[in-house]
Amino acid sequence: MPIFYPDILDQKTAHRTFSYDDKDVMLYALGVGMARDQMNETELAFVYEKNLKVIPTAATVLASGMRGAAGPAPEMPAGHRPSQINFLMVVHGEQKVELHKPLRASGTYTAQGRTVGAYDKGAGKGAVIINETVWTDEKGEKVATLTGSTFARGDGGFGGPSEGAPEPHVVPTRAPDISVDFDTRDDQALLYRLNGDRNPLHSDPEVAKKAGFDKPILHGLCTYGITCRAILQEVVNFDPDQIYSHQARFSAPVIPGDTITVDIWKDGKNISFEARVKARNATVIKNGLTVLR
Repeated sequence: MPIFYPDILDQKTAHRTFSYDDKDVMLYALGVGMARDQMNETELAFVYEKNLKVIPTAATVLASGMRGAAGPAPEMPAGHRPSQINFLMVVHGEQKVELHKPLRASGTYTAQGRTVGAYDKGAGKGAVIINETVWTDEKGEKVATLTGSTFARGDGGFGGPSEGAPEPHVVPTRAPDISVDFDTRDDQALLYRLNGDRNPLHSDPEVAKKAGFDKPILHGLCTYGITCRAILQEVVNFDPDQIYSHQARFSAPVIPGDTITVDIWKDGKNISFEARVKARNATVIKNGLTVLR
């Protein structure tokens, strides 16, 4: 089914209620490499139910009822044509998490997703689709807004606008104020996939080779979570409540076992960052921005 424009901008999902508990919070923290040293009490606070803290980017996986590449079936107003992109040709482009309230260690929320933008790169050149999911609590108040862009390689030429997509954040041109290294384990993707994304590209060597990789690659959202871990460690003294939003653009895959270097620039409440794998001279995260409360 093709993309129909502008009908796609009226496409949304039904309200869905979901719950998560402390096990989900702790599994996410382990998945992004927190608390390898059990004697590190600062990091232990993210993987132990005693006074448990929540990494802000855990919001990308905690809505367990919303998991799955395609997500819930879209709802459309009467007379509108539903669009469906080719998910076999999809690449996750950007991700942003905004927390209107700090995340609790467990909770029940309602989420609704909608398409907020569709940009046509031309026939054979793909399309950029921007989706937004909003969480609300039992009072109907906003808790989180998750915004993600998808590059749909097989869906260009649908007749939508070619310009007007949000511009990426521009990091400073000066040398980073901080650079910090995080090693990843050979089994990092096998652990992280238990958060819900079981795409075999991250677990099956045969599938990875067919996709052009020597071995399964790490989830982009795992690398994204590692960059948030870097901000927690280097900027806010492991206080997640200081982080309002965290956004980044995915630019290259990480191979489990790689060491990720996160470069950080501090400008008041705006913290810019990028991530790279020095051993392969590859920048894996670009245009990163964390906004503090």
